[in-house]
Amino acid sequence: MAFADVFIPESQYAGYYDNQGIFTVVGNVKNQNDFALIPTITISVIDTDDKKITKQFVHVPIPAMTDIPFKTKFPEIHGLTPELLTAELTYTKTEKDRLPIQIIYDKTLITHDDGHVTGKMQNIGNYTVYNPKVYAIVHGHETYMLDVAHNIERIEKIEPGQILDFAIYPDPSVSEPVRFYSCFAPVDNTVVPISTQKNDGTFDFRYDSPGTFYYGAKFDEKGNVLTISGTTSYPFPTYANFEFPPISGNEKFSVTVNDKPIDFIQSMDQMGYWHVAFDVEPQSQGILKISGFDKGLPPDMPLVPMWIKQSGDWWSTGQIVDSEFLEGIKFLVDTQIIEISTLEKSSQSDWKIPKWTKTIAGWWNEEQISDDEFLIIIKNLIERQIIVV
Repeated sequence: MAFADVFIPESQYAGYYDNQGIFTVVGNVKNQNDFALIPTITISVIDTDDKKITKQFVHVPIPAMTDIPFKTKFPEIHGLTPELLTAELTYTKTEKDRLPIQIIYDKTLITHDDGHVTGKMQNIGNYTVYNPKVYAIVHGHETYMLDVAHNIERIEKIEPGQILDFAIYPDPSVSEPVRFYSCFAPVDNTVVPISTQKNDGTFDFRYDSPGTFYYGAKFDEKGNVLTISGTTSYPFPTYANFEFPPISGNEKFSVTVNDKPIDFIQSMDQMGYWHVAFDVEPQSQGILKISGFDKGLPPDMPLVPMWIKQSGDWWSTGQIVDSEFLEGIKFLVDTQIIEISTLEKSSQSDWKIPKWTKTIAGWWNEEQISDDEFLIIIKNLIERQIIVV
């Protein structure tokens, strides 16, 4: 359960109707523990005729002594004076180090006349951070907490020591002028989880879409077509990237918005998940349909991507060289499947792995040891610098 060390300050928790008439709730979760955690937030709103509408969602992992804001919407709310109740918090402990990204607080951090803010961030760590975003609380002249926003333009990665520019634009659906920003929070996980029913089971998927809110996900009776509503108020194009677990691995999708086909990119990431990505037009709303799902529910995904296990088999039998197998090990470290907090950056020319570890890779491929056991062995060898990546 959540106690005093995990909370949402009353002054940093608000609900309001945006300019599109959707009731929006923003807040900031503070973790003052000495351990990382994953909060589950339950938000309830009293609507017309004392009807209580409740939404529960899992927030992104929050490192120790860190706070990360959130924003969610209630399209079901239509009353003139909805009452936002105090949020309920529970959490589970996890392992998550604070991102080695530092916002540079100097004259380059500027809030502009039109309400957007620009600044610089630096990777002060020794590993690459992929897909970083910067969240911030937006303050108005009359409202202490006006909104929660993050950079719209995608940043693919930030290397150790690198300094990059970022820009955060306030949501145009918020009518009050922006006064200033606070609580800048770099994160590397902003995907929104969604669950819906599919073929008598629960289908979990995720999406990342700065400035666009998707809701009301529903499959047809056959489980082949996913329908979901979307809305964005930003006056410039953004993007959406949906991530689905594979069912057969042979799915071929098609995408329409308001029943009109749109251009999209279908790909599979290194973890084995499907991605369906497309551009989102400015200040638009409509019904998104993604067709091409296989019937049934996805099987359990392996902890380690299959391509890395295949690479281990090829390496153990001499079909590929050391550096090719170490690419997979580096991927496990970069994506924190193997968490190494003290890893020093090394060039590929310095990579090394003893030949005798081929026996371990062989055991793993033959399932004499589990994925968990393999990861523990490799983590130990990296920390003892027997393996260098």
